[in-house]
Amino acid sequence: MTQEFKFNVLAQDGAARRGVLKTAHGDIRTPAFMPVGTVATVKGMTPEAVRQTGADILLGNTYHLMLRPGSERVRKMGGLHKFMNWERPILTDSGGFQVMSLNELRTLDENGVTFKSHIDGRKFELTPERSMQIQNDLDATITMAFDECTPFPATHEVAADSMRRSMRWAKRSRDAFEHRTGYGLFGIVQGSIYEDLRSESIDALTDIGFEGYAIGGLAVGEGQDNMFSTLEVTTPYMPTDKPRYLMGVGKPDDLVGGVMRGVDMFDCVLPTRSGRNAQAFTRYGTINMRNARHQEDPRPLDAECRCPACTNYSRAYLHHLFRAKEILGSVLLTWHNLHYYQDLMEGMRNAIEAGALADFALEFHAAQEQGDIDPL
Repeated sequence: MTQEFKFNVLAQDGAARRGVLKTAHGDIRTPAFMPVGTVATVKGMTPEAVRQTGADILLGNTYHLMLRPGSERVRKMGGLHKFMNWERPILTDSGGFQVMSLNELRTLDENGVTFKSHIDGRKFELTPERSMQIQNDLDATITMAFDECTPFPATHEVAADSMRRSMRWAKRSRDAFEHRTGYGLFGIVQGSIYEDLRSESIDALTDIGFEGYAIGGLAVGEGQDNMFSTLEVTTPYMPTDKPRYLMGVGKPDDLVGGVMRGVDMFDCVLPTRSGRNAQAFTRYGTINMRNARHQEDPRPLDAECRCPACTNYSRAYLHHLFRAKEILGSVLLTWHNLHYYQDLMEGMRNAIEAGALADFALEFHAAQEQGDIDPL
């Protein structure tokens, strides 16, 4: 029988939760970080390699996949899991964020959004109903409700109008979603940095009822202080028996701060994008592998990391790859960054189970402030 879609909280430490989300495509250990596979691939990585980093779930992008290769084609090929050879859970965002970022290429009304493709200029319409259909074609384990991502900064009036439109679209998304055992639909809390609007959004979404709840409209330029303060007045009012997903976040210290404020799931392009641009995340901070100080350094990038970049290659070699503009440099550093992110999530899961997340956070910040190892 197909596994029911169910979230179990296994341990708590303050606001932080250690849990497991059971789905039709397997279990997701939380807190979880989801690597971003925008167009059905995590850039520079095979699905097998992504799994080796410890990832339980990937994220795909509705907007990009509807344009190319098209959701109908993916459906004909057996769905996204078979198409990209990833049999584990996949979450697809609704396309709202990408469409909203098109600016001059789109028009918005109560029905949805009409936009021109950034690829070839063809005109498309994306509505809550169409977004649900596309995500169903893709066979997404977790489907996201179609919403309007409120820009920052926004006045209270603008944020309120945007949030309320998203709530109306959330109801239409719920009505159009095809229920299948082991699959779920997440609503998205909006309201910018305004506590009363976030509260109103949560009330509207819980009245509709979803399998999980995301926090949208953050990581859009408001800064970490505003993001954390918004989380502090949002997560306490979200359902305790459903997963909470902070969309588009973030840097390692964002993840630690988010978990401590009750977030269960995260996604971000940062580890893969940074890996392609010679930036490595380590327990002792970020490192630019193009810096000349690495060119004769025989030591590993991070002696405590077990990824292939750290166990098999020196800093000098990684530096050489980027200076020579070899693809392998991007592959190895992407692999390392994803591995580091998954190690960080595992460390927090273990700390929550032990009731020691505050100590974990103190050690994390102390190591980050200490900085990278001294030059030879």
